[in-house]
Amino acid sequence: MIYNVKGNLTHIDSQFVVIECGGIGFKCFTSLNTAKSIGKIGSEVNLFTYLSVKEDAMDLFGFLTQAELDSFKLLITVSGVGPKAAVSILSELNPDRLAVAIAAGDIKSITKANGVGKKTAERVVLELKDKMVNVATGEVSSAAVSASTIVEESAAADAVAALVSLGFTQSDAAVVVGQMDKSLSSDEMIRLGLKQLSRNL
Repeated sequence: MIYNVKGNLTHIDSQFVVIECGGIGFKCFTSLNTAKSIGKIGSEVNLFTYLSVKEDAMDLFGFLTQAELDSFKLLITVSGVGPKAAVSILSELNPDRLAVAIAAGDIKSITKANGVGKKTAERVVLELKDKMVNVATGEVSSAAVSASTIVEESAAADAVAALVSLGFTQSDAAVVVGQMDKSLSSDEMIRLGLKQLSRNL
């Protein structure tokens, strides 16, 4: 197994990058988030990698952060999610955003990924709900935990549903409501949520 690839960046494409190490160019399929942040041609980069071995192909997938690689590995454990679908999801949502989306049951955000349908997104949420929180960074991890717990709290759940109906994503609504005082009424949560989310636009 190739743990990482470190060398000069020689090519950037929307679906892959090429890293030259010791005169050999390694083609690494990657997410748009990594491709956007990787740097300029000629710079030295390090990618954390995963080697996918199939009967007819050996594909190398590379990511700038360990968190993105860990998210990729978790995603491909979900039934019906292959490496390409996992990369598509990570192109749409970075690991922290994905953790919050999964915790909040935000299927809509996950289906924005190219080639990912509602049933696949539902499986991602169902199978990774308890696992993905560990990949997120500290602050986002606590936001993901609070997003997952508000589902059981009626006032908070009502407020999230109302904010979603007003056009905000379930992830954003769940995070904002999850940070509020639980003694507030759903109307107060909606009002404060609108104020906070509108400020973030």
